[in-house]
Amino acid sequence: MAIEILINNSLNSSANFISWSPAPCRIRETNPPGGTTPIAVTLRNRTTTSGGQIVFLPSITGPEQNQLQLNLPADGSPVEFFIAGMFGRPSVANRDAIIRVVNSAGNTVGEKQLMVRIRKNANNLTTGERDRFLNAFATLNNRGMGRFRDFRNMHLSNTEQEGHRNVGFLPWHRAYLLDLERELQLIDPSVSLPYWKFDAPAPRVFSREFMGTTGSNGRVVFNSSNPLSVWATDGVVGINRSPRFNTSTSAAPVMTEVNTMRLGTNYDQFDNMETNPHGSAHTSFNGYIREIGEAARDPLFFMLHTNADRLWAKWQWANNRFNSSASATYPFSGSAGTSGATRVGHNLRDTMWPWNQITASPRPPAAPGGNFPSSSLVSAPSRMPIVGEMIDFQGKLNSTSKLGFDYDDVPFEFAPAT
Repeated sequence: MAIEILINNSLNSSANFISWSPAPCRIRETNPPGGTTPIAVTLRNRTTTSGGQIVFLPSITGPEQNQLQLNLPADGSPVEFFIAGMFGRPSVANRDAIIRVVNSAGNTVGEKQLMVRIRKNANNLTTGERDRFLNAFATLNNRGMGRFRDFRNMHLSNTEQEGHRNVGFLPWHRAYLLDLERELQLIDPSVSLPYWKFDAPAPRVFSREFMGTTGSNGRVVFNSSNPLSVWATDGVVGINRSPRFNTSTSAAPVMTEVNTMRLGTNYDQFDNMETNPHGSAHTSFNGYIREIGEAARDPLFFMLHTNADRLWAKWQWANNRFNSSASATYPFSGSAGTSGATRVGHNLRDTMWPWNQITASPRPPAAPGGNFPSSSLVSAPSRMPIVGEMIDFQGKLNSTSKLGFDYDDVPFEFAPAT
């Protein structure tokens, strides 16, 4: 037998990545025996004590199974099935999750290597995960001369109103992070954005091997082997950051995750997290990360915001807030200029700067970075995304809305629209 498996319905190796959300797959016999008798096979994990594990689904709505029995047509036609990462068993390296195809005699007749790629708590990363992330980030920066300059220029003082102090704060930053993550994955596809869980101590994050420690002059100190040791922005090498709390033993002085989840069950209540814990995490330091116009010069900024996005994702999961037509999910359903709308860029049907490439007032006078990057895994968002495309990030209500990322502590579950 010769077995072919397509992950995300693609043979391209760049598509061999999954999350907790179901991914469409196909399997077929490429050297079919002919005739009419189907070929019985079973799909299962190659069991390992660490690394990624997979669940199998006969259809997108499940049920999830540890193994899946299929009958492959004898004429070589493909059979569709779905897979997802087993919650709690993400990968730690590329290709450490393996689908094993077993025939009716119990013999392995094919395998497919892939990765359950999940955004994780930065303090819990393996050394390999941490170093791959740092290498990719430093490569994107390229000593201040790389593609990272566009991301720096998206988050300046004169761009503040696009993603701050209004309801679009969370959707805009979700898009911003996803854009950055996709660029990092072009450098190393095994990388996903880790989050700094700022309401818990994170001594491994604030080490010279990772985000650095702070010297007496407020300049961040790295080991010479850390790729961030040559980090540069705005023509200046180095990072200024001085914590106002003990990074070795304490959490940042912010609202706890438990209390953040209690801000309210409607978005216009939960959105107050922009001030605390998000804003309080920023102001728990002196240096670049404290100010909107300078914050993106510090790589820690992106891990801070990945945690803010994780909190939104967890709130969405806890309250079933994925239906964008419901005001409890997002309060401004129209577009700028319509009755009851808020500032342009913050309404559900508004396009988001800079991916819309609009530079006429009140948008900023420049739009760095071009349109939104595409993905080998998913079709969303569009090249000029609207705010509403950031809501159903797991594709719970519409599988074509899936954005291609998940968090280590936010599961995927189908739920009725509310």
